[in-house]
Amino acid sequence: MSVEKPEPVGLGSNQSDSSLDLEQKGEREGYVLNAQDAQTRRELKTTGDGQTILIPQPSDSPYDPLNWSQFKKHLVLIVISCTAFLPDFGSATGAVTLNVQAAEWGILPTTVNHSQVGNVFMLGAASPIIVALAAYFGRYPILFWWTVLALATSIWCTAAQSFSSFMAARILNGMFSTVMQGGGLMFIKDMFFLHEHARKINIWSGFVILSPYMGPMFSAFILTTQTWRVCFGLLTALTGLCLLAVIFFAEETYYDRKNSKPDLIPNGPRWQRMLGIQQWRTAYIENSVKDAVMRPLIIIAKPVVALSCLFYMLVFEWVVGINTTLSLMLPPIYGFQSKQIGFFYFTPIVAAILGELIGHWLHDLIAKIYTKRNQGRLEPEARLFAIWVASPFMVAGLLVMGYALQNHWHYMLTALGWGLYVFGIMIVTVGINAYVLDSYPEASGEVAAWVNVGRTLGGFIVSYFMIEWEQKQGSARQFGTMTGILSFGFIIIIILQVYGKRLRLWSGPAKFKTA
Repeated sequence: MSVEKPEPVGLGSNQSDSSLDLEQKGEREGYVLNAQDAQTRRELKTTGDGQTILIPQPSDSPYDPLNWSQFKKHLVLIVISCTAFLPDFGSATGAVTLNVQAAEWGILPTTVNHSQVGNVFMLGAASPIIVALAAYFGRYPILFWWTVLALATSIWCTAAQSFSSFMAARILNGMFSTVMQGGGLMFIKDMFFLHEHARKINIWSGFVILSPYMGPMFSAFILTTQTWRVCFGLLTALTGLCLLAVIFFAEETYYDRKNSKPDLIPNGPRWQRMLGIQQWRTAYIENSVKDAVMRPLIIIAKPVVALSCLFYMLVFEWVVGINTTLSLMLPPIYGFQSKQIGFFYFTPIVAAILGELIGHWLHDLIAKIYTKRNQGRLEPEARLFAIWVASPFMVAGLLVMGYALQNHWHYMLTALGWGLYVFGIMIVTVGINAYVLDSYPEASGEVAAWVNVGRTLGGFIVSYFMIEWEQKQGSARQFGTMTGILSFGFIIIIILQVYGKRLRLWSGPAKFKTA
């Protein structure tokens, strides 16, 4: 829904709702978005049609990101989404180049895989560090400097002449390139209102989910005529383009509406905001080092955040496990060469795109139906109903894929199973991110960081034993076990929907000094 000139709604009073009041009230009692359902005598700003209450309430300043034009907001959204595309694109690229690198350096592919596993681990482990630094230095400086370092380490990956050098570069590249996977939700929360979150998360998540399939697809085609270095050269080129986009189109989105001088940062020179000079010089961001460090630790201690991350780890780990080993599993069964493997990756790409297109309406439709049946209030737990829609696709997908590989069924059936699973994962990713964001809107960066940790931690673990597991038990039993673990994870969703609100009220709000 496009946001036009805000209009007041209500019967008027001497006290107006602040943005933080509406969010805190929504956390406790459910969010009231429909202006006709609002039981308040305070004046509230709404969308231009007067139908939807704006949460959070924007200030009157043109520097407030909530008041930016739709074009500017979506330009920044595309920049952070493209930057979020980089880490998994680069990580999965390494999964396809294992054999040729092993041949060049005279080592086993399983040894080269250590660089892959190290990269995957850092994609998640760096996320809490990113949001802690952003809480102290600002969003834009961290985005800029970490993208600079991501470019430097991707160049290093391309030029590495030994495995030890390559492995060091890969681990560091994972750490720096993940900046917008771990921190992208901060920017979305800063620029968009609550009723817009699901669709904007859907765009950002689409880039994240597509990236681990685009990397292997391009690399498989490249390896038919070129060396593995060209694959990482492509990663370097994409990182360079993202850095240019960050320099020319990104912006500092942090805006403290409680600050006595809220325009200090956005009113300063843009290049100083990008480098962090303006934030540091004005001491605008009021978090101390201790505040910044403690924020991720405080939020992971919230039961609903910890449970959400555990669930996401249990369902997403197979994305990483399958993706990092499929190029080794397909050739013995179907006789695939690099080109055929490249074409095979069209399946999850199409599935992710379909999941994004359907999710564009699905998440808002679920919220609308739930709100209508819940006396006009949207509880964060409503976001989890999307996972009920997605889970049958994931279960069916893993089972079909496992039996197809085990029994050497036609590769189209293997592709179908993979596609069903990825389609479900796309919907789950948006649902779980929207849930934790609605649960703790003041901790947008922190909740996203821990979801990213859960996503990559599972993949880091299973990457070590996926091939050996398949060789010992066969694909049918292997994928059957995956399905069982995924189904067990769904119990967590039921627990959250039944007890989530009570757990949130019991543990209380994050009570951060800044949003």
